[in-house]
Amino acid sequence: MASKVITYDELKQHTTKASMWLLIAGKVYDVTKFLDEHPGGDEVVLSESGKDGTEAFEDVGHSDEARALLPGMFIGNFEKSSLPTLKPNGSAAAVNNAVQQSSNLAYFVPLAGLVAYFAYRFYSGAA
Repeated sequence: MASKVITYDELKQHTTKASMWLLIAGKVYDVTKFLDEHPGGDEVVLSESGKDGTEAFEDVGHSDEARALLPGMFIGNFEKSSLPTLKPNGSAAAVNNAVQQSSNLAYFVPLAGLVAYFAYRFYSGAA
């Protein structure tokens, strides 16, 4: 029997305590019945709803026992092509421009200070 394919839109519809699906390593799990039993509390799991929770799941370092529970909650594979395409953000260009300007400023301020120091030394020694 072929696994069900879960789209991004379907995943986003299951982000509450009444119906909670998690995406972990390209697979979707219905963790609704497990929320009350989760050792870290249901808020930890709810915070990963509607997005890829793989990194959060792996960072915690779940035990083999926790990983053994996953197959019983498996409902389908995630369709990666259903993810919305991110549009370029104009503010990213503004941030890049600001960083570039501050980088130039960080270069010229010490240089100006050095020039001022040598000018002071030159003119104070000539008097």
